[in-house]
Amino acid sequence: MTVAQWLRDRAPQAPAELSARVLEVLGDRARRDAAQAPAVCLEAAEELLRTLVVRPEAGREAALDLLSADALVTYAFEAGAAVPGWIAEHAPTAMAHFASAAE
Repeated sequence: MTVAQWLRDRAPQAPAELSARVLEVLGDRARRDAAQAPAVCLEAAEELLRTLVVRPEAGREAALDLLSADALVTYAFEAGAAVPGWIAEHAPTAMAHFASAAE
């Protein structure tokens, strides 16, 4: 199963526009094995967040990207929760990466 297939199996489904944007942000990473979903989703969310914070102005047009970054983090932790100890091990690093994106 790929990351994209894993995302499509989530219930309830995200709105179509959000799902499409999440897959777009994931790009080729969506074809990786679903076991990589936690890392892949965090990586994509961080990249998207970094592109958002460098925009000179981010108004309503950034809403879908902000929701997509949030969804990717949620998916990462949802997938990670299935692996014992994953959240405790990766949450501090993820928080540090996201915090540094705003600097």
